[in-house]
Amino acid sequence: MKKYFYIIRTQIIKSMTYEFNVYGNIVMQTIIMITSSYFWKALYRNQSSAAGVNAEDMLTYIIMSSVLSVLFITNVERRIEQSVEKGTVATDMMKPVNLFGVYFAEDIGSILALVFQNMLPILLIGSLLIRVPVMQNPQDLPLFLLSVILSFLINWLIAALFGMIAFSAVNISALIQVKKHLLRLLSGSIIPIWFFPSAVSKVLSALPFIYIYQLPLSIYIGRGSRAEHLAQIQIQFVWLLILTGVFIAIQKQVTRKVMVQGG
Repeated sequence: MKKYFYIIRTQIIKSMTYEFNVYGNIVMQTIIMITSSYFWKALYRNQSSAAGVNAEDMLTYIIMSSVLSVLFITNVERRIEQSVEKGTVATDMMKPVNLFGVYFAEDIGSILALVFQNMLPILLIGSLLIRVPVMQNPQDLPLFLLSVILSFLINWLIAALFGMIAFSAVNISALIQVKKHLLRLLSGSIIPIWFFPSAVSKVLSALPFIYIYQLPLSIYIGRGSRAEHLAQIQIQFVWLLILTGVFIAIQKQVTRKVMVQGG
C-alpha cells in the first residue's frame, strides 16, 4: 500500500502545478451551474413544485451536482489510451504494481487536490450567486456520504471499462468526450430522470448511471423517504459488485492478450 500512497501524494503535488486547468474547470462549472439555475427558475416561474420537488430544492440540486462533478473527474481512460498509443502498456504491466491500481491511486490524488482547488470554490460561488445549498435532512448525511463513495467507485469502474476500448481502437479521445457528456445526461446530473418521459425513466432506472449523480443528490435534497434511499443504496451496491466482476474479468482478458502479443 505504501507504493500507492506515494503515487497519491505525487499526484496531489502534480495536480497543484497546473493552475490553468484548475481555473478553466472552475469557470466551466460556474457557467454550467448559473445557466442551469436560470433554466430551472424559468421552469418553476408559474408553479411551486414539479415532480415533487420545489424550485429551492432544484437549485440546491444543480449546485451540488456541480460540486460532485469535481469528485467524479477521472483520468483513467486517457492514461490507458496514452499507454497503449505509446506502446508502453506491456512494460507497465510488468512493473511490481497493479497497473489499474496505479491509475486508481492517481485519480484519488487528483481528486484530493481538486477538493480544495475546485470543489470548495464552486460551492462558494454557487452559495453566493444562487443560494446556500443546505441539506434538507441533515440526519441523512451518513447515507449521502456512503452513496457518494459508492457513486465514485461506480463512475470510476465505468470509466476504466470504457478506457479498455483503447486496447482495440487505440485512439478514443473523441469517444471519451462523448461518454463524459452522455454520462452526465443519463445519470441525472443535468436533468433528473424524474422529468423524463415515463418509458425513458423506467429504462434509465434499470441502468447504473442514475446511481452516480441522481441518488446522492436525491438524498441531499430529501426527495423520497429514508426507506427508499436505503433500498436504492442496496441496488447501488449491487451495481458496484456487478461492475467490479465485469472489470476483473475484462482486465484479466486484456492483460493476457497484451502479455501474449507484447502490447
